[in-house]
Amino acid sequence: MAIAINNSSRSGRIGLRATPAQEHLLRSAAASSRKSLTEFILDSACRTAEQTLLDQRLFLVSSEAGEDIMRLLDAPAVETGGLQRLRDAQSPWGE
Repeated sequence: MAIAINNSSRSGRIGLRATPAQEHLLRSAAASSRKSLTEFILDSACRTAEQTLLDQRLFLVSSEAGEDIMRLLDAPAVETGGLQRLRDAQSPWGE
């Protein structure tokens, strides 16, 4: 889920406050990456944001757990009162 970022059309502004130690760390890392402080922070923040969003959609499990999950999903639904009420309810958008 890579999000394309066009560096030539930056229009937003994000203000950050950092401790002197945090600023020193970020500036040192940016310099060692041969990036400006802004580029380094944006690249790092966007990479973390993408990973955060992917973590909400992608779940890695062992093959045994995957088989268990698929078996549960493939099994017929267990009839309960709640399931029956849900099936009998009129949809909000009508028929």
